[in-house]
Amino acid sequence: MTSSASPSGRSAPATTLELFTPKLITVLREGYHLRDLRADVISGLTVAIVALPLSMAIAIASGATPERGLFTAIIGGFLICALSGSRFQIGGPAAAFTVVVATSIANHGLDGMFLATFMAGFFLLAIGLLRLGSYIKFIPYPVTVGFISGIAVILFAGQIHDLLGLTLAGREPPDFMPKIEALAGAIGTINTAAAAVSLGTILIIVGLRRVLPNWPGILIAVVASALAAYVLHLPVETIGTRFGGIPGSLPAPHLPALSLAKMQEVLPDAITFTLLGAIESLLSAMVADGMTGRRHRSNMELVAQGVANVASSLFGGLPATGTIARTATNIRAGARGPVSGMLHSVFVVLFMLVAAPLASYIPLAGLAGVLVVVAWNMAEKHEIVALVRTSWGDAVVLLATLGLTVFRSLSEAIVVGFALGALLFIHRMSQTTGIEEHVPPSVEDRADGANGDRAPYDSARATDPDVVVYRISGAFFFGAAGTVSGVLDRIADRHRALILDFAAVPFIDTTAANAIAAVVRKAHRHKVAVYVSGAAPMVKRALVSRGIDAPLTEYQTSIDAAWTQAHAALRVPAVS
Repeated sequence: MTSSASPSGRSAPATTLELFTPKLITVLREGYHLRDLRADVISGLTVAIVALPLSMAIAIASGATPERGLFTAIIGGFLICALSGSRFQIGGPAAAFTVVVATSIANHGLDGMFLATFMAGFFLLAIGLLRLGSYIKFIPYPVTVGFISGIAVILFAGQIHDLLGLTLAGREPPDFMPKIEALAGAIGTINTAAAAVSLGTILIIVGLRRVLPNWPGILIAVVASALAAYVLHLPVETIGTRFGGIPGSLPAPHLPALSLAKMQEVLPDAITFTLLGAIESLLSAMVADGMTGRRHRSNMELVAQGVANVASSLFGGLPATGTIARTATNIRAGARGPVSGMLHSVFVVLFMLVAAPLASYIPLAGLAGVLVVVAWNMAEKHEIVALVRTSWGDAVVLLATLGLTVFRSLSEAIVVGFALGALLFIHRMSQTTGIEEHVPPSVEDRADGANGDRAPYDSARATDPDVVVYRISGAFFFGAAGTVSGVLDRIADRHRALILDFAAVPFIDTTAANAIAAVVRKAHRHKVAVYVSGAAPMVKRALVSRGIDAPLTEYQTSIDAAWTQAHAALRVPAVS
């Protein structure tokens, strides 16, 4: 919540303590009973069943070993849920991170990735504590759709190797186009057994989702692929053959290798982790709000993400964030609060302790099939079509962001996409700002029953050769300043007084105020009196701050008052 009810019934601003209170404390204060615990145990177990294979698959797709994903789900996931600003957030490794984590590991090694995650944790902490979380929502929707869809494309491309069981001549390139070229060159080495396992995994997940949507399709598909590979002795690569299995316990925490040179080297990765973590977690929290009618605390959410990422890096985990699919699963399973997410991490620990030896039999082709389904679901296909059809401007922003995500980098995509989105917004806002000469109601207007309450027709004012009135409407800012000042500059010198009506201007910035100041000074040089009418207090302050005040101009409450004052001044003979 960002506000609370005051005794008068009005909404009062939330205090700092309220803004940074984890939802776990809120839930416990409201009353947490045995029935709530039972519901959270069931939902936590449900999410853990989904998270177990998915965490390993994400880690492998990120260029790390499968246990790194489990460490992230356990340590990062537990702390995100315990400190979260959302009641239902589930944290852990996210498919959206696979691209940037794989690039970081390829460029700087595992230690470099741990350090970047460690730094990103502190960056997220700072963003949250400085109350900047609410600004994340200003990232345009086409940018969000573009980079998520771009990540989905890269994630899919990254699974082709294991999906088809290809044998590459060397190491798989991290960049998209070299990766595609290497995969295309190895297309003749397809392992039909691996391809069959991948296809079977995908069909099981998709089929169960349609027929038995409440069943853990991902876990069932992975177990089925492991059984098929073991029983049929299929010649496919498994977690055991590539990684030697997974450990049966958590590692001891240790600091990443810290040095100023290394920190400077991984700084771009840390910034990317920070941006993506903040966006992904707050999107997930917003999805949870939409499903439950609750409101999350965005800054507390980012603080939780920061603590979780610092801790995840200490235990050798990947970047952690809120995950939309697992959070939605948590809500659908009947979760009552953050305890569910904390229990999900506990269950993952128990699974790792009990089933670690069995994980060696999981075929990588099966995990690749899981991530292909994840990538398909990530791609915002319907949103892309809708944005392209409805707005060419949004389509440009979306396609630019998507293209840069795939062919360049995520950080570039977000920066360029945000810049294009801002330019599009400025253009659209400038179109809503208008200026027109004010003409009093005509005889026909006055006779029309729909306009019977308007001011009586005044032929003298309608044909006034001395006073001209211009009305400005809409937000008056730098994007529209040139248009408005251009119109005002063309005012004929035959007028002896100019009235500028600001009654329909809710906001004015310094650029627009400077443009009006230039018009007023020019009018003053030509002996044209200037009156400002209907300006709101904030608008008046902005105009006065740019020198638009006596003796250059005079402020009136309405056009009528300004017109009356202008003619009163014109009747006074000039002092020679």
